[in-house]
Amino acid sequence: MSETTYTIQDYKFGQPRWCPGCGDHAFLNSMHKAMADLGKAPKDIAVISGIGCSSRLPYYVNTYGFHTIHGRAAAIATGVKVANPELTVWQISGDGDGLAIGGNHFIHAVRRNIDMNMMLLNNRIYGLTKGQYSPTSDRGFVSKTSPFGTVEDPFYPAELTFGARGRFFARCVAVDGAASVEVLKAAANHKGASVVEILQNCIIFNDGTHESVATKEGRAKNAIYLEHGKPMIFGADRELGLMQEGFGVKVVKIGENGITENDLLVHDAHCEDHTLQLHLALMKGPDFPIALGVIRAVEAPTYDAALTEQIEEVKAMKKYHNFNELLMTNETWEVK
Repeated sequence: MSETTYTIQDYKFGQPRWCPGCGDHAFLNSMHKAMADLGKAPKDIAVISGIGCSSRLPYYVNTYGFHTIHGRAAAIATGVKVANPELTVWQISGDGDGLAIGGNHFIHAVRRNIDMNMMLLNNRIYGLTKGQYSPTSDRGFVSKTSPFGTVEDPFYPAELTFGARGRFFARCVAVDGAASVEVLKAAANHKGASVVEILQNCIIFNDGTHESVATKEGRAKNAIYLEHGKPMIFGADRELGLMQEGFGVKVVKIGENGITENDLLVHDAHCEDHTLQLHLALMKGPDFPIALGVIRAVEAPTYDAALTEQIEEVKAMKKYHNFNELLMTNETWEVK
Protein backbone atom coordinates (compact mmCIF):
# COMPACT_ATOMS: atom_id res chain seq x y z
CA MET A 1 0.00 0.00 0.00
CA SER A 2 1.24 3.47 -0.90
CA GLU A 3 1.86 6.09 1.79
CA THR A 4 0.03 8.55 -0.46
CA THR A 5 -3.68 8.94 0.17
CA TYR A 6 -5.71 8.65 -3.02
CA THR A 7 -9.27 9.73 -3.72
CA ILE A 8 -11.82 8.53 -6.24
CA GLN A 9 -10.86 11.40 -8.52
CA ASP A 10 -7.33 10.03 -8.87
CA TYR A 11 -8.73 7.00 -10.69
CA LYS A 12 -11.31 8.72 -12.90
CA PHE A 13 -10.67 9.52 -16.54
CA GLY A 14 -12.80 10.55 -19.49
CA GLN A 15 -16.56 10.57 -19.95
CA PRO A 16 -18.20 7.14 -20.04
CA ARG A 17 -20.10 6.40 -23.24
CA TRP A 18 -22.66 3.87 -22.13
CA CYS A 19 -26.43 4.01 -22.41
CA PRO A 20 -28.15 5.90 -19.56
CA GLY A 21 -29.18 3.31 -16.98
CA CYS A 22 -26.55 0.75 -18.00
CA GLY A 23 -25.13 -1.22 -15.09
CA ASP A 24 -21.60 -0.42 -16.30
CA HIS A 25 -21.92 3.10 -14.85
CA ALA A 26 -22.61 1.79 -11.35
CA PHE A 27 -19.86 -0.82 -11.55
CA LEU A 28 -17.30 1.74 -12.73
CA ASN A 29 -18.17 3.97 -9.78
CA SER A 30 -17.71 1.05 -7.36
CA MET A 31 -14.40 0.17 -8.99
CA HIS A 32 -13.13 3.74 -8.57
CA LYS A 33 -14.12 3.65 -4.89
CA ALA A 34 -12.49 0.26 -4.33
CA MET A 35 -9.25 1.43 -5.95
CA ALA A 36 -9.20 4.52 -3.74
CA ASP A 37 -9.78 2.44 -0.60
CA LEU A 38 -7.06 -0.02 -1.60
CA GLY A 39 -4.61 2.86 -2.02
CA LYS A 40 -2.62 1.39 -4.88
CA ALA A 41 -1.00 4.10 -7.02
CA PRO A 42 -2.65 4.45 -10.45
CA LYS A 43 0.75 3.89 -12.10
CA ASP A 44 0.87 0.45 -10.46
CA ILE A 45 -2.46 -0.72 -11.89
CA ALA A 46 -3.32 -2.13 -15.32
CA VAL A 47 -6.90 -2.62 -16.53
CA ILE A 48 -7.25 -5.08 -19.42
CA SER A 49 -10.45 -5.73 -21.34
CA GLY A 50 -11.73 -7.60 -24.38
CA ILE A 51 -14.56 -6.46 -26.64
CA GLY A 52 -18.07 -5.48 -25.61
CA CYS A 53 -19.88 -2.66 -23.83
CA SER A 54 -18.21 -3.34 -20.49
CA SER A 55 -14.84 -3.68 -22.20
CA ARG A 56 -14.77 0.06 -22.83
CA LEU A 57 -13.97 0.46 -19.14
CA PRO A 58 -10.17 0.94 -19.49
CA TYR A 59 -10.87 4.30 -21.16
CA TYR A 60 -12.48 5.53 -17.93
CA VAL A 61 -9.79 4.72 -15.37
CA ASN A 62 -6.65 6.79 -14.85
CA THR A 63 -4.34 3.76 -14.88
CA TYR A 64 -2.52 1.76 -17.49
CA GLY A 65 -5.10 0.15 -19.74
CA PHE A 66 -5.41 -2.06 -22.78
CA HIS A 67 -8.62 -2.49 -24.79
CA THR A 68 -7.69 -5.75 -26.50
CA ILE A 69 -9.52 -8.08 -28.91
CA HIS A 70 -12.57 -10.25 -28.55
CA GLY A 71 -12.18 -12.98 -25.94
CA ARG A 72 -8.48 -12.46 -25.37
CA ALA A 73 -8.55 -10.29 -22.22
CA ALA A 74 -7.56 -13.14 -19.88
CA ALA A 75 -4.66 -14.20 -22.11
CA ILE A 76 -3.25 -10.69 -22.40
CA ALA A 77 -3.84 -9.94 -18.72
CA THR A 78 -1.88 -13.10 -17.93
CA GLY A 79 1.02 -11.85 -20.01
CA VAL A 80 0.92 -8.46 -18.30
CA LYS A 81 1.01 -10.03 -14.84
CA VAL A 82 3.80 -12.48 -15.65
CA ALA A 83 5.90 -9.78 -17.34
CA ASN A 84 5.44 -7.34 -14.46
CA PRO A 85 4.34 -9.15 -11.28
CA GLU A 86 4.33 -5.88 -9.32
CA LEU A 87 1.34 -4.58 -11.27
CA THR A 88 -2.16 -5.01 -9.90
CA VAL A 89 -4.10 -6.37 -12.88
CA TRP A 90 -7.86 -5.99 -13.33
CA GLN A 91 -9.43 -7.92 -16.20
CA ILE A 92 -12.83 -6.74 -17.45
CA SER A 93 -15.07 -8.99 -19.57
CA GLY A 94 -18.74 -9.38 -20.36
CA ASP A 95 -20.52 -12.73 -20.32
CA GLY A 96 -20.15 -13.05 -24.10
CA ASP A 97 -16.57 -11.87 -24.36
CA GLY A 98 -15.43 -13.82 -21.32
CA LEU A 99 -17.34 -17.09 -21.61
CA ALA A 100 -17.92 -17.60 -25.35
CA ILE A 101 -14.92 -16.83 -27.55
CA GLY A 102 -12.90 -16.19 -24.38
CA GLY A 103 -14.08 -19.25 -22.48
CA ASN A 104 -10.91 -21.25 -23.06
CA HIS A 105 -8.70 -18.42 -21.79
CA PHE A 106 -11.03 -17.89 -18.83
CA ILE A 107 -10.87 -21.46 -17.51
CA HIS A 108 -7.10 -21.72 -17.91
CA ALA A 109 -6.40 -18.39 -16.21
CA VAL A 110 -8.52 -19.65 -13.31
CA ARG A 111 -6.86 -23.08 -13.33
CA ARG A 112 -3.37 -21.57 -13.35
CA ASN A 113 -4.37 -19.24 -10.51
CA ILE A 114 -2.92 -16.11 -12.07
CA ASP A 115 -2.86 -13.32 -9.47
CA MET A 116 -5.35 -10.98 -11.13
CA ASN A 117 -8.86 -9.70 -10.58
CA MET A 118 -11.24 -11.13 -13.19
CA MET A 119 -14.44 -9.08 -13.40
CA LEU A 120 -17.29 -10.77 -15.28
CA LEU A 121 -20.14 -8.37 -15.98
CA ASN A 122 -23.14 -10.58 -16.64
CA ASN A 123 -26.22 -9.11 -18.33
CA ARG A 124 -27.05 -12.34 -20.18
CA ILE A 125 -26.97 -10.69 -23.60
CA TYR A 126 -24.64 -9.38 -26.29
CA GLY A 127 -25.23 -5.65 -25.92
CA LEU A 128 -22.57 -4.11 -28.15
CA THR A 129 -23.62 -6.17 -31.18
CA LYS A 130 -27.26 -5.38 -30.50
CA GLY A 131 -29.06 -8.15 -28.71
CA GLN A 132 -27.96 -11.70 -29.51
CA TYR A 133 -28.25 -14.37 -26.82
CA SER A 134 -25.08 -15.10 -24.84
CA PRO A 135 -23.61 -18.14 -23.03
CA THR A 136 -25.48 -17.12 -19.86
CA SER A 137 -28.91 -16.56 -21.46
CA ASP A 138 -31.56 -18.88 -20.07
CA ARG A 139 -33.01 -21.74 -22.13
CA GLY A 140 -35.99 -20.42 -24.09
CA PHE A 141 -34.67 -16.85 -24.15
CA VAL A 142 -35.98 -14.91 -27.16
CA SER A 143 -33.45 -12.69 -28.91
CA LYS A 144 -32.41 -11.58 -32.39
CA THR A 145 -30.48 -14.82 -32.86
CA SER A 146 -33.08 -16.99 -31.11
CA PRO A 147 -36.46 -15.61 -32.28
CA PHE A 148 -38.24 -18.79 -31.16
CA GLY A 149 -36.24 -19.17 -27.94
CA THR A 150 -32.82 -20.68 -27.31
CA VAL A 151 -32.52 -24.45 -27.20
CA GLU A 152 -29.35 -24.36 -25.10
CA ASP A 153 -28.66 -24.52 -21.39
CA PRO A 154 -26.53 -21.63 -20.10
CA PHE A 155 -23.21 -21.53 -18.36
CA TYR A 156 -23.36 -20.64 -14.68
CA PRO A 157 -20.18 -18.60 -14.07
CA ALA A 158 -19.81 -20.03 -10.55
CA GLU A 159 -20.03 -23.61 -11.79
CA LEU A 160 -17.50 -22.91 -14.54
CA THR A 161 -15.12 -21.24 -12.08
CA PHE A 162 -15.34 -24.06 -9.54
CA GLY A 163 -14.94 -26.64 -12.30
CA ALA A 164 -11.71 -24.94 -13.35
CA ARG A 165 -10.46 -25.32 -9.75
CA GLY A 166 -11.11 -21.67 -8.95
CA ARG A 167 -9.98 -20.52 -5.52
CA PHE A 168 -11.95 -17.27 -5.31
CA PHE A 169 -15.49 -16.57 -6.42
CA ALA A 170 -17.73 -13.70 -5.39
CA ARG A 171 -20.91 -12.10 -6.67
CA CYS A 172 -22.45 -8.66 -6.42
CA VAL A 173 -25.17 -6.56 -8.05
CA ALA A 174 -23.88 -3.61 -10.07
CA VAL A 175 -26.29 -1.11 -8.51
CA ASP A 176 -25.54 -2.32 -4.98
CA GLY A 177 -22.66 0.11 -4.49
CA ALA A 178 -21.44 -0.46 -0.93
CA ALA A 179 -21.55 -4.26 -1.19
CA SER A 180 -19.84 -4.16 -4.60
CA VAL A 181 -16.97 -2.08 -3.22
CA GLU A 182 -16.35 -4.58 -0.43
CA VAL A 183 -16.40 -7.53 -2.85
CA LEU A 184 -13.95 -5.79 -5.21
CA LYS A 185 -11.59 -5.01 -2.35
CA ALA A 186 -11.71 -8.62 -1.19
CA ALA A 187 -10.95 -9.79 -4.73
CA ALA A 188 -8.00 -7.41 -5.02
CA ASN A 189 -6.56 -8.50 -1.66
CA HIS A 190 -6.79 -12.19 -2.57
CA LYS A 191 -3.57 -13.69 -3.94
CA GLY A 192 -4.60 -15.64 -7.00
CA ALA A 193 -7.29 -15.58 -9.67
CA SER A 194 -10.26 -13.72 -8.22
CA VAL A 195 -13.46 -14.15 -10.21
CA VAL A 196 -16.29 -11.71 -9.46
CA GLU A 197 -19.64 -12.09 -11.21
CA ILE A 198 -21.38 -8.72 -11.41
CA LEU A 199 -25.12 -8.98 -12.05
CA GLN A 200 -25.95 -5.99 -14.25
CA ASN A 201 -28.83 -4.77 -16.36
CA CYS A 202 -28.85 -4.04 -20.10
CA ILE A 203 -31.64 -1.49 -20.28
CA ILE A 204 -31.86 -1.69 -24.08
CA PHE A 205 -31.67 -5.37 -25.00
CA ASN A 206 -32.36 -7.33 -21.79
CA ASP A 207 -34.04 -4.99 -19.37
CA GLY A 208 -34.92 -6.53 -16.02
CA THR A 209 -32.78 -9.65 -16.38
CA HIS A 210 -31.81 -9.49 -12.69
CA GLU A 211 -35.02 -7.81 -11.60
CA SER A 212 -35.43 -9.84 -8.40
CA VAL A 213 -32.29 -8.28 -6.87
CA ALA A 214 -32.22 -4.96 -8.74
CA THR A 215 -33.59 -2.96 -5.80
CA LYS A 216 -32.67 -2.74 -2.14
CA GLU A 217 -36.06 -4.18 -1.19
CA GLY A 218 -35.66 -6.98 -3.72
CA ARG A 219 -32.25 -7.93 -2.36
CA ALA A 220 -33.57 -7.98 1.20
CA LYS A 221 -36.21 -10.48 0.12
CA ASN A 222 -34.47 -12.47 -2.60
CA ALA A 223 -30.75 -12.44 -1.77
CA ILE A 224 -28.45 -13.53 1.02
CA TYR A 225 -25.22 -11.69 1.82
CA LEU A 226 -22.66 -14.30 2.79
CA GLU A 227 -19.93 -13.33 5.24
CA HIS A 228 -17.19 -15.68 6.38
CA GLY A 229 -17.79 -16.84 9.94
CA LYS A 230 -21.34 -15.46 10.06
CA PRO A 231 -24.62 -17.43 10.18
CA MET A 232 -26.58 -17.54 6.93
CA ILE A 233 -29.46 -15.18 7.63
CA PHE A 234 -31.60 -13.25 5.15
CA GLY A 235 -35.08 -11.85 4.63
CA ALA A 236 -36.61 -8.37 4.82
CA ASP A 237 -36.69 -8.68 8.61
CA ARG A 238 -33.78 -11.15 8.80
CA GLU A 239 -36.31 -13.77 9.73
CA LEU A 240 -35.05 -16.51 7.40
CA GLY A 241 -31.97 -18.68 7.36
CA LEU A 242 -30.28 -21.65 5.71
CA MET A 243 -29.83 -25.06 7.33
CA GLN A 244 -28.18 -28.17 5.99
CA GLU A 245 -30.45 -30.84 4.54
CA GLY A 246 -28.64 -33.94 3.33
CA PHE A 247 -25.98 -32.78 0.92
CA GLY A 248 -27.90 -29.56 0.24
CA VAL A 249 -29.56 -26.75 2.14
CA LYS A 250 -33.07 -25.72 3.05
CA VAL A 251 -34.70 -22.41 3.90
CA VAL A 252 -36.09 -22.14 7.43
CA LYS A 253 -37.85 -19.47 9.43
CA ILE A 254 -36.09 -18.46 12.63
CA GLY A 255 -38.35 -19.01 15.62
CA GLU A 256 -40.47 -21.72 14.04
CA ASN A 257 -40.21 -25.28 15.36
CA GLY A 258 -37.68 -24.11 17.93
CA ILE A 259 -35.14 -23.03 15.27
CA THR A 260 -32.61 -20.42 16.46
CA GLU A 261 -29.60 -18.74 14.87
CA ASN A 262 -27.44 -21.44 16.44
CA ASP A 263 -29.07 -24.01 14.16
CA LEU A 264 -28.15 -22.17 10.96
CA LEU A 265 -25.20 -22.88 8.71
CA VAL A 266 -22.16 -20.66 9.27
CA HIS A 267 -20.43 -19.54 6.09
CA ASP A 268 -16.92 -20.89 5.60
CA ALA A 269 -15.43 -19.21 2.52
CA HIS A 270 -12.00 -20.71 3.29
CA CYS A 271 -13.05 -24.37 3.22
CA GLU A 272 -10.94 -26.35 0.71
CA ASP A 273 -13.89 -28.63 -0.12
CA HIS A 274 -16.12 -26.49 -2.30
CA THR A 275 -19.21 -28.72 -2.16
CA LEU A 276 -21.30 -26.41 0.01
CA GLN A 277 -19.83 -23.24 -1.53
CA LEU A 278 -20.88 -24.36 -5.01
CA HIS A 279 -24.34 -25.28 -3.78
CA LEU A 280 -24.69 -21.78 -2.33
CA ALA A 281 -23.41 -20.17 -5.52
CA LEU A 282 -25.96 -22.04 -7.64
CA MET A 283 -29.01 -21.16 -5.55
CA LYS A 284 -31.72 -19.23 -7.36
CA GLY A 285 -35.29 -18.09 -6.82
CA PRO A 286 -38.02 -18.45 -6.12
CA ASP A 287 -37.23 -21.29 -3.72
CA PHE A 288 -33.82 -20.05 -2.62
CA PRO A 289 -32.11 -16.67 -2.24
CA ILE A 290 -29.37 -15.57 -4.64
CA ALA A 291 -26.00 -15.66 -2.87
CA LEU A 292 -24.04 -12.39 -2.84
CA GLY A 293 -20.65 -11.57 -1.33
CA VAL A 294 -17.49 -13.66 -1.16
CA ILE A 295 -18.57 -17.27 -1.63
CA ARG A 296 -15.13 -18.89 -1.88
CA ALA A 297 -11.67 -17.58 -0.92
CA VAL A 298 -8.96 -20.23 -0.54
CA GLU A 299 -5.23 -19.55 -0.66
CA ALA A 300 -3.03 -21.49 -3.09
CA PRO A 301 0.25 -20.97 -4.97
CA THR A 302 -0.06 -18.51 -7.85
CA TYR A 303 1.26 -19.13 -11.33
CA ASP A 304 3.09 -15.82 -11.65
CA ALA A 305 4.90 -16.15 -8.32
CA ALA A 306 5.85 -19.77 -9.02
CA LEU A 307 7.13 -18.88 -12.49
CA THR A 308 9.24 -16.01 -11.18
CA GLU A 309 10.70 -18.27 -8.48
CA GLN A 310 11.47 -20.96 -11.04
CA ILE A 311 13.26 -18.48 -13.31
CA GLU A 312 15.43 -17.28 -10.43
CA GLU A 313 16.30 -20.87 -9.46
CA VAL A 314 17.35 -21.71 -13.02
CA LYS A 315 19.38 -18.50 -13.33
CA ALA A 316 21.25 -19.33 -10.12
CA MET A 317 22.35 -22.67 -11.57
CA LYS A 318 23.61 -21.18 -14.83
CA LYS A 319 27.21 -20.18 -15.44
CA TYR A 320 26.02 -17.09 -17.27
CA HIS A 321 23.45 -14.45 -16.38
CA ASN A 322 23.48 -12.15 -19.40
CA PHE A 323 24.34 -12.22 -23.10
CA ASN A 324 27.95 -11.11 -22.64
CA GLU A 325 28.60 -13.87 -20.10
CA LEU A 326 26.99 -16.35 -22.51
CA LEU A 327 29.48 -15.38 -25.22
CA MET A 328 32.36 -15.87 -22.81
CA THR A 329 31.33 -19.47 -22.10
CA ASN A 330 32.54 -20.47 -25.57
CA GLU A 331 36.09 -20.52 -26.91
CA THR A 332 37.25 -16.96 -27.52
CA TRP A 333 40.17 -15.31 -29.24
CA GLU A 334 41.44 -11.81 -29.69
CA VAL A 335 42.08 -10.25 -33.10
CA LYS A 336 44.90 -7.70 -33.23
